[in-house]
Amino acid sequence: MSDRKRSTALALASALAGSAVLLAAPAARAAVVDVAYDCKTPIGDKSAVSPIDIKAVKEGDAYKLTMSFQKGVSSSPIELGKGAMTPSAVVLVDGAEKVSVPVSGPPNTEAAPADTPIKISDLSGTYTPKKSGKVTFTAGVLTIKAMGTTTTCTPGNSPGPSLDLEVTAPAGSAPQSGDGGGSGEETLPQTGPTDSALALGTLGATVLLSGAAGVLWLTRRGRRARS
Repeated sequence: MSDRKRSTALALASALAGSAVLLAAPAARAAVVDVAYDCKTPIGDKSAVSPIDIKAVKEGDAYKLTMSFQKGVSSSPIELGKGAMTPSAVVLVDGAEKVSVPVSGPPNTEAAPADTPIKISDLSGTYTPKKSGKVTFTAGVLTIKAMGTTTTCTPGNSPGPSLDLEVTAPAGSAPQSGDGGGSGEETLPQTGPTDSALALGTLGATVLLSGAAGVLWLTRRGRRARS
């Protein structure tokens, strides 16, 4: 085979291998979604729209979620000093399973001027799937606590998901068929090394007690025979 043909064949093989890798990669779709928040504040009802971005990064058996706000959604009639405001929210998971994942962020690192949309720091939390499959992540209720007050902001426009992702549940986390079905058979709990050691210790104690009871019974029986 000529050098030119060999180079062409290698290039084609590399392209096919790259395509295979792309096809094998987990399917994901991300989008920045406008969320119209209706907020209940200490000074009355407020509303604001903020584009929301949600990212997920796999860490071991779990996924670290990061919820980012591109605009502030509420304001204060007075200046909020550094560290006076703490945000939190929930991310709604739908698809293979339905759960709510709490996410939270640090207090504001800079003072927030009066009557100015408050910048929300990135909120993060951990999601551990119980089922494998495709799930979506959507912005849920936002809560802002500041100077002893609580502001609750609810999405009022039924926003779409900010992220679609194919997730993999840890081995053994999926519900077993027949769980809770009243079959009458006891299911032994899954234990770790420490639990196993405790279980073995308990079992050993039971054996020792049974042995002691047997010796006592034999001793008494022997005494009765001699008497």
